[in-house]
Amino acid sequence: MTSSTISRRSFFQSMGVSGAAVRIGLPPLVAMFNSSGTAYAAAAPKVAQKSIESRFVLWFNGNGVVERYWTPRQTGRNYQISPCLKPLAPLRDDVHLVTGLDNPAGRGHHGAMSALMSGKPFTGRGAGGQSIDQTIAGKIGNDSRFRSLQIGVCQESFGESIQRNMSWAATNRPLPPEMIPQRLFDRLFGGKDIGWIDRKKSVLDRVREDAAAFSNRLGTEDKTRLDGYLASVRAVERSIASLPPEYSQVMERPSESGDMRDWPRIAKLQSDLLVHALASGQTRVASYMLSKCQGLSRFPWLGHTSDRHHGYTHGSVETPEGQRIMRDICRWHVEEFAYLLAKLKSMPEGDGNMLDNTCLVYVHEHAEANSHKTSGMSAIVAGRTGAMKTGMHSVVAGTMSDLYLTLADEVLDAGIETFPSANKKLSDIV
Repeated sequence: MTSSTISRRSFFQSMGVSGAAVRIGLPPLVAMFNSSGTAYAAAAPKVAQKSIESRFVLWFNGNGVVERYWTPRQTGRNYQISPCLKPLAPLRDDVHLVTGLDNPAGRGHHGAMSALMSGKPFTGRGAGGQSIDQTIAGKIGNDSRFRSLQIGVCQESFGESIQRNMSWAATNRPLPPEMIPQRLFDRLFGGKDIGWIDRKKSVLDRVREDAAAFSNRLGTEDKTRLDGYLASVRAVERSIASLPPEYSQVMERPSESGDMRDWPRIAKLQSDLLVHALASGQTRVASYMLSKCQGLSRFPWLGHTSDRHHGYTHGSVETPEGQRIMRDICRWHVEEFAYLLAKLKSMPEGDGNMLDNTCLVYVHEHAEANSHKTSGMSAIVAGRTGAMKTGMHSVVAGTMSDLYLTLADEVLDAGIETFPSANKKLSDIV
C-alpha cells in the first residue's frame, strides 16, 4: 500500500439500528506520510504539505499558584524543578516554564479571567472579546470535523458565566466546556443507540468488519498501531461504563459539604478522549478547563476536604500548613497536565510523536490568588512544534497576550497578526 492511498481524514463509519452513526477516525499511520515521515502525504502534488500540521491546546485551572512552591529560583536550562512542577520532571525537555508575564486588563477573578482569555476587560456579563483559542481556531481549525473542542472536568463553581467558561466565540458569547465523558465520547465516536449509551455494546461492534478488512491491507507496523488505537478506544469506553450513574449528570452547584466526585478519574478520561480527537484529525484546536475560575473543588484524593479550593487560597494560605496544602493542590493540577503530555508523546506520528507537533499552553487567571495578583504570572508552554524553545525556565518582560501572539504566529503559523493587550513578540519563546 502506498502512502497516497490512505487519507489523513479516513475513518470507519456505520449506522446503528436506530439510525445513529458511528464514526471511528484513524490514528497516524506510517502509510499516511511521505517517505521521510515529515508530512502527511497529500492527494495531489499541488497541495503537498511541507510539514505535519500543528495543533493548539489551551489548558486552564483556576485560583492561581503558590509562587514559593511553583517558580524555580534558577533560569535557563539548568533550573531546579520546583515542588509543584515535579510531575513534569520526566518531560522537562518538552516544556518551557515562562514567568514574569503580566495580565494588564485583569482585576479580581472576573476581570482577570476575561483578560486572560481575550486580552480585554470584563464586560459585566462575560469576556470582552474572542478568546485566544477561538482566534487561532478561526485560522487553522476550519478544515477539521470540529473547528475546536471545549473540554472541562471539575464542575464545582459558583458565580457567573465568566467563571464557568474559558472559550468565547465573541464578546459575551461563551462556548461551554463538555464536562461529561459520556457525552464527549458519544460526540466523537457515536451515540443515541441505546446499546451504546448504556455501554452494553461497543461502538466498535458496528465497524469491526470494516476495520478487519482495512487492517489486512496494512503493513505490520500500521496493523499494530491500528489494533492498539482501537483497543484504547474500547478501554476508554469501558472506563466510562464503570463510572457511577450520577457522573453522567451535570452538577449545577455543590452542596455545602462539597461534591466528592473522583475528578482525577474524570480528568484522565477527558484527556484520553482529547488525544483520540487530535490523533484522528477530528480537531486541531482545543481548550481544557481542569477546574473553574474561583472554583469550589474539595480534594479527598489528596486528603484535603476541610475547605474548598477557593477557600484554601485565602486566609489559611498565609500559614505554613496552608502553603503546603496549596502546594499539593497545584501539584495535582500539574500531574493531570503531565498525563496529557505523556499520552501525546506516546502516540507515534511521522518521524516523531504527537507532542512534537502540538503546542500546549497552561495558564491560571492569577499568580498568587490570595492577593488576586495579575503581574509576574506564570505559564507552561509545552510541545515541540515550530521553532519552540523547550527545556528551560525564562523570566520575560511582556504580557500574556504577547505570549499568545508569539505562539500563534511564530509557532503555529496562524497569522493572527494581532491580539488585544499584545504589544510585541517574545524572542525568549522561539
